Order: sequence, then C-alpha cells, then structure tokens
Amino acid sequence: MRKVLITGGAGFIGSHIVDQFARSLPDCKITVLDKMTYAADFRNLSELLITNRIELAVGDICDYDLCERLVDGCDLVIHAAAESHVDNSFHSSLLFTNTNVLGTHTILEACRTKNVPRIVHISTDEVYGEVLTGAVDETAQLNPTNPYSASKAAAEMIVNGYIHSFALPVIMVRANNVFGTRQYPEKLIPRCCLSLIQGTKIPLHGNGKNVRHYLAAKDLAAAIQLISEVGELHEIYNIGSPDEFTNVEVASAICNAFGVKFEDHVEFVRDRPFNDRRYSVVWDKVTALGWRPKHSFRDEIDDIAGWYRLNHQRYN
Repeated sequence: MRKVLITGGAGFIGSHIVDQFARSLPDCKITVLDKMTYAADFRNLSELLITNRIELAVGDICDYDLCERLVDGCDLVIHAAAESHVDNSFHSSLLFTNTNVLGTHTILEACRTKNVPRIVHISTDEVYGEVLTGAVDETAQLNPTNPYSASKAAAEMIVNGYIHSFALPVIMVRANNVFGTRQYPEKLIPRCCLSLIQGTKIPLHGNGKNVRHYLAAKDLAAAIQLISEVGELHEIYNIGSPDEFTNVEVASAICNAFGVKFEDHVEFVRDRPFNDRRYSVVWDKVTALGWRPKHSFRDEIDDIAGWYRLNHQRYN
C-alpha cells in the first residue's frame, strides 16, 4: 500500500488508527484530513508530524475540491471523521447531519471520481438502537433513536446507494463504545477522570444503569487495518468486545483507580431526552478474519487514569 487518507485522524479514534497504520506500514504515505474542531488535537499526532511521518491537511470533510485532491492516487481511504457526542446532537442536530451525512456523501463522491480502490467507512453500533437482550448481527434492522445515531444511519444509506449504483468498493464497520487515551472529556470515561482530577463529582445520567460494551481504541484500529487488507468489499463488520458494564460500574472502576470512594465522588443527574439502555452486537464475522480484542477495560483503566493525570491541562 503506497498512499492512505484517514479522515478525522486528529481525533480520538482517528489518531489511534493513524498510529496503527504508521507503525504497520512504514513505507506508506499517510495523509490526515481533519477540521480540527474542539475534539481534535494536534498533540494526538505530534510525534508523527514532527518526524514528517504523516501529513496533516486542515479542512472540512464537506469541501469537495479538497477531498478530491486528497483522495487522488490513494490506495485506501478510511473515513472516520464525524460528530459523535450524543448529548451535543440533541441541541446541534443540523451540525451532525451536515458533517456525518453530507461529509460522507462528499468523500464518497470524491473517491468515485478518482477511482479509489478501497474505502472503509466507520459507523457505530448505535445505528441498531436499543438491544435489551441478546445481540444483533450485521443483518439486523437499523433503528436509530437519537439525532447522532440517525445521522450515522443516514450516512450508511448514502454508502449503500453508492455500492448499488456505482459498485463503489466500500466496507462498513460498526463498533462498540470505544475507550482509551486522548478521548475528549465529554465521554464517560475521560469525564470521570477529569472530574476526580479537578475535585468535582462525577455526573452520571439517570440511575447509571445503562449498559455499554467497551472496545479498546487500539483493538479497533487493529481490526480496521485487518478489514482494510482482507475484508470483503461491500460487507459490514461489527467490531465488538466482551467487556460489558453499566455506567455505575465504569465510574466505580475509575474511582478505584484514583483511590477514592464511589459514594463520595458521584452524583446522579437528569438523564438525556432518550438514553438507549443497552447495545450489543455479534462480531463473529471479524473474528473469522483472524481478529480478537487484546485489551480489556479492567486491565487498561489504571494506565488511562494515569494518562489523564499527566495530560489534564489539555482540557482546562
């Protein structure tokens, strides 16, 4: 592989994907396209930028001319750019539709005109909606329940249209909740860490019993690389983890990592307008390619807490 474009590569998930490809493909030219909004950070890529290992193009995924220029000659495009925080989508939903739907349409059209041979579109397990019992596979009906997941489902419909109309060589990925370092503190794990560091109480929505599966960013990045190399075109791959916890259990584990008592450092706050109680996916298809998650939440939480202790000033 000679040339790869990764959209949203200065954000949390995107930067871990960039790390994976930069490490595994030392001779590949890697370009990152990122608008550098609030959740992106140059420091996520600083070592790779300083050594000129990657190039960073600052721009909007909805800028067609820019996208067309950047995808020209690419062997692979990984589309990770997105607005992703559900809470924000309740009051800024048009921004989510613009970035997640129009942005996806823009990059796909650029890839079509420049004949990019392989594209990986990163979606989310939230497009399935609530899964109260069992788990769903890739054939399950989409049932998004908030503006964020609706915009991601709409983006998938754009992808499907390009597959059926133009045979565009796209693979879609639907991943569990992702955790790791560099995550902006609007999400649960970094918000817990930053609250404890700043001496404030951890706010938990509702009764804290909503359940999520937690997938390490490093494991997701490894899965995406494998799928980009051997995944079947036009297929969908769920990427999951066996780690399933309530929000209370996550906050409790983080309190333990900081050596404080849960009951003294957590407060329950008003819930979201609608808060899916549980997501759960079957991920046999990606394991059949040879992938397995290697990092568990319990094993990683001490290192993540340590990272936020050292880097909390980023978010002041």
